[in-house]
Order: sequence, then C-alpha cells, then structure tokens
Amino acid sequence: MTTPSKPPFHSLANRLIEDGLLAENIAREAIAQSVSMRVPFITFLVQQKLVNPTQLASAVAHDFGLPLLDLDTFDAELIPSKLVSEKLIRKHHVLPLLQKGKLLHLAAADPTDQNALDEIKFHTGLNTRCVVVEEDKLSILIDHILTAQETAALGDLSDTALDELAISSEDEDDTNVKPTGSESEDAPIVRYVHKIVLDAIKRGASDIHFEPYEKSFRIRFRADGILYEIASPPANLATRITARIKIMAQLDISERRIPQDGRFKMVLSKKRAIDFRVSSCPTVNGEKIVIRILDPGSAAIGIESLGFEPWQKDIFNKAISRPQGMILVTGPTGSGKTITLYTALNLLNTTEVNISTVEDPVEIYLSGVNQVNINVKAGLTFAAALRAFLRQDPDVIMVGEMRDLETAEIGVKAAQTGHLVLSTLHTNSAPETLTRLVNMGVPGYNIATSVSLIVAQRLGRRLCPHCKKEVTIPEEELLREGFKPEELSTLKILGPVGCDLCTNGYKGRIGLFELLPMTEATGEVIMRNGGALELTQQARKAGMQTLRESGLSKVKMGLTSLAEINRVTKD
Repeated sequence: MTTPSKPPFHSLANRLIEDGLLAENIAREAIAQSVSMRVPFITFLVQQKLVNPTQLASAVAHDFGLPLLDLDTFDAELIPSKLVSEKLIRKHHVLPLLQKGKLLHLAAADPTDQNALDEIKFHTGLNTRCVVVEEDKLSILIDHILTAQETAALGDLSDTALDELAISSEDEDDTNVKPTGSESEDAPIVRYVHKIVLDAIKRGASDIHFEPYEKSFRIRFRADGILYEIASPPANLATRITARIKIMAQLDISERRIPQDGRFKMVLSKKRAIDFRVSSCPTVNGEKIVIRILDPGSAAIGIESLGFEPWQKDIFNKAISRPQGMILVTGPTGSGKTITLYTALNLLNTTEVNISTVEDPVEIYLSGVNQVNINVKAGLTFAAALRAFLRQDPDVIMVGEMRDLETAEIGVKAAQTGHLVLSTLHTNSAPETLTRLVNMGVPGYNIATSVSLIVAQRLGRRLCPHCKKEVTIPEEELLREGFKPEELSTLKILGPVGCDLCTNGYKGRIGLFELLPMTEATGEVIMRNGGALELTQQARKAGMQTLRESGLSKVKMGLTSLAEINRVTKD
C-alpha cells in the first residue's frame, strides 16, 4: 500500500519557518489547502492572515531576489494606471508603477503569477518587471486609483454633454431618446435629472428616490443599504422632474392615477452602459419615483469580492460545479441574493452550457444567458416558464424566487433529473429554508435528494480603508457580543471615521454568509420532519458558521465595524 504523496514544500514556506513567521504544521496545511483550492500560496497566506503583510512582503522580496517598495512612500500621482486596463488590474491584482522606455515596473504582492506579467506584456507591448509590495496597501491603492479615474471621467461631462447623454428605453431597440418640443425648452430640468443620476452612479448608490410632499420635494440616494438625503429642489419642480423621468422610461406622462413600471439605459462611454428600472407610485402629494440602478459590472465582480471566506468559497464552487442539484440563496430584500446568483451564472456561462433564467423582472442582462420576464396577465408565471425551459434542453436554470408549491415542485424535479437549479427564498436563516419548503408542501424525501446547498446572507457596510481607526470596547462587552475569551488579547476592533472618499466612514458592502450543504445527517432530520432548531443543531455539529459568527469574523478581519454587524444580524 502506497502512502499519498505530500504537496511539494514551497521555498518561501521554508524561509517563513526559518524566520519564525510560520509554524511548520501550519505551513504544510496552508500549502495543501492552497493547492486544493487552486490559489497561489502567497495569496492564500494573505487571505487567511497567517503572516503579517509587511513581514510577508519582506520575505517574498528576499526569497525571489526582487526589490521591495513601501507604497506609503510612493507618489500616487506618478502611477501610469491608464497603461493597463481596469479589467487586468483587478484580475491580476497588480498596479503599474513606473514606465522607463520599454520597461514597465509593476507592483505586486505575489510575483509568482507569471500569467499576469505575460498578459500585461502582451496588452501593453512593454517588458515587465515586478516590485514586491504589501498586499493590504496594494488593495487600498488600487481601489483609490480606479475610483478616482471613474469619478474624474464622469465629472468631465459638461452641461452640453449632460444634455446629449444617450438615453434609450426598454422598448425602443436602443433608439436614443432626444428632447423634442416642450422638453427641449426644459433643458435645465433634463440636465438636472441627468446630473442626479450621474451623481448616484459616482456614489455607488443602488436606488434614487424622488419624493413629493405637500410643501417640499426630497431626493434621496440609497448607498450601501442606507438612505441619505442629497437634494431638496423647489416643490413646484416636482411635476417637471417626474415628467422627465417618465419620458426617459417611456411611461405615460398623462397617467398619474396608477403605478407604472419602465426601464431606460444610459450610455456613459463606448465601454460602459447602465440600465435603470423605474417605478412610479401615486401618493396624496403627487407621484413618487424610484429608480433602481442596475450596473452590469456588479454582476461580474467575481466570487472573490462577494465576501466568502476561502472555505466558504470552496463549498460554493463545488456546489455550482455539480451537474445537478438545487442551490437556494435566502435572505430579506436587499441582502444581495441577486448578485450572488448572477456571480454563479457568470462562472457557469460558457459556450458548452445552456442557461435559462426566469425573473420578475430581469434585473441585469447577461450575454449568453436566455432571460425571461414573467407576465402573469399573459399566463407566463414562474411555473409556466420552468415547464417551457425543461423542453429547451437546459443545463442550468435560475428561478428568481420559489413563491409557491407548483414552482418548488417543478424546480425539485428539474434538480433530480440532471439540471442545476438556482433560486431564492425569503427566510432568515439557512435551516429555516428547509422547513419553509416542507411547510410549502414539498415532501421531505424530495428536499433531501434535490437540495445540495443553502446560502443565507446579509450585506453589511464595509469600513473605508482610508480612514478607519481602532476603537476601544470593554472586554465584558466583547464577550457579550460573542467573541471568545482567548481572542481578546489579540483582538483589534476598528470603527468608522469619515473622509472625502467614503460615506460616514463606510465604502461599499461585504457579504455575511451562512452555508448549509446537504449531508446525509441533515437529510435524515428532514425526512423525520425535524424543525429548524434541530436542523440548526445538526448543521452546527457539521461546522456551519452562523450569520452572526460570519459577521464577527469580518469584524476580526477589520473589514467592518461591530456596530454594523449588530445592525444587520441582531434580532
């Protein structure tokens, strides 16, 4: 009997062990896990925070014989970031530092990624040389540089450009909406609405609310899940602003008594166009308009940006790589379920795979995916679309929401007959999802044999990397919040401050996840009609991390604040 071969020992691991930065048993385990997850060893060390970034960068530079640079001492104004596309910078996590003739110096935390150097060399026509930098500082600088570029590009739009922005509606086959007649005479309103929309994009808002009241008119942005008032134009402009938005979305401006829904697209550049969903609702003081910003870029952010910890990402990847089964994503409205599903679809979207989705409505258009809007009046329900999909030779089916027993039963049968099914439910936790399916009327044995993974999630605001600072919290309070006594000596809690680059100390959001893979033991609990409490206990025995624990983990990593985790996870 032959013993399984061990993964080759990394030369950098030897140096880290010799320098006392990493224990040998931890190093061997890290090498094995990085190989199984197909993640570079250096990247894995940084992700798992096994080595201090500064010490790791120094060891990497010494081991590979490369120069080491402290990015805090480098003038960011000198960075020729436009030499390399944003896509390549984010894909390979490198940043051009300096061009000298035909030589381009690249800042990287992991110089072992030869593919990155080769791809950038191919696209720029320049020879590349690596300079080692600290991972955490590189992430902050990349974010700062690319955000500044996008803001500058949008800020360069003149009043004339605001007038001439290409706007197209859902029903126009991309024919631009041009101001005509009285609308041409209302050019200041056109510019004002366009500027509000562009400001929302720059701030990373997800929704814009236009709210009329008896003596005032309020405009609010929802950024990182929180509403902020950003303007209060004169109340007598409310009807003109509302009319402009309805024209953009091809709604009936003469109809003010019933709700209406529409869409429009704004072309910002040759490379970037953003879709908007518009909803009007009559109130006692006029029509309230809400614009949902549907940025296609948010669906292509990559699984690394969702907030999964490495072991969670491994579970998720294994589930979506299976040829059949059902993956359910649960959580309240605004918890990021759609982005998680679209991220999975992006990973699965190849020429060899037939993907069909049915949604209410389709939020983000994906090339290569067959997307269907439900139309209840015409009889096109989730269940009807699912039946049609099964006659269309599908590999992957995505259902916007499991709303009723009929849809759930068809989805279960599809998962049992060789299809991968992705969908959502509105429940508070992963175990509750299983009991919800039972309560809907799905037999326990069907659930046990079809569901492969349940993901419960929330979105918490991410601390701004530029201004966050350490805060002091009494140990008794930390213990009450759920931290372990042995963690307190090394625990560093960060909190928000606020600067020009963020909103009240937060910038962006990060996912908190509770993953429940279907196991034999979990299936047995379902088969005997066990409740959510018993399922939770079983899942905890199998190593499930709760949403609360996931949040505390993000606090320990310095990614968000304890106050924010309490806001989104405490009952």
